[in-house]
Amino acid sequence: MTRTVNPWSVARALLLWVAALTVTLPLLWVALASVKSPAQLNDPGLVLFVPNLDNWARVFEAGILEAAGRSAMVAAVTVAISVVAGSMGAYAISAYKAGGAATRFGILAAQVLPPAVLVFPFLTMAYALRLDSTYIPVIFAHLSFVLPVITWFLIGFFDAVPRSLEEQARVDGFSRFAAFRLVVLPQVLPGIGAAAIFGFTLSWNDMFYGLILAPTQETILPVAIAAFNTFRGVELGAMSAAIIIAVVPVVTASFFIQRRLVQGISGGAVKF
Repeated sequence: MTRTVNPWSVARALLLWVAALTVTLPLLWVALASVKSPAQLNDPGLVLFVPNLDNWARVFEAGILEAAGRSAMVAAVTVAISVVAGSMGAYAISAYKAGGAATRFGILAAQVLPPAVLVFPFLTMAYALRLDSTYIPVIFAHLSFVLPVITWFLIGFFDAVPRSLEEQARVDGFSRFAAFRLVVLPQVLPGIGAAAIFGFTLSWNDMFYGLILAPTQETILPVAIAAFNTFRGVELGAMSAAIIIAVVPVVTASFFIQRRLVQGISGGAVKF
């Protein structure tokens, strides 16, 4: 019996392979570049060669790991504040329709503004409050785009929680906040975890605010990576090794939040 080939299935498989190669090949090229010598870097197509770890030694000497630690600290504080405030905001929007439909869309209005519009007010306030030598301005700048996204992300998860759970808790004598904290919040913990990872990734990858607001002698990771673009030219091998250090945590985290990420983004739409 001849098996019929579905052309749509073939086209979908080809599309998935093209997408996978589009994402994978640049990462593979960067990984190979990180263990090539300067002479070998002149041949982008070179695949078979003896690995050279000089680029990785250069990266460790340049303090990339310390910069990664500073980026992780900034991202962790940003995410902690965003999750606490964002979960309460998302709950209010979901359960009580706070602000109506406009709030669901307006909460992302800050994403429309280019960072250059916001960075100078942050810089002015940092100098006025004498915080220019700290990471506090960077954290507040990151909150301007991480907090709205996390709030939007969590709305869909709170929408999925049956209102009857909270009503039963209120009947049992819980206050409104106690019902939220002890009954509703545990139902969305997986979504909060995914939102935290997503927000961490957004903060981790930001370069613009870190370039202007972070202390000049203690830069965060994206700015430290950009420093390999020197007046002598781009140190391509060392930059590739540093990029691997920056990408691995993000790629690893993405595998754990794929399903929740789609659920959170689609769930932020208007539901009445």
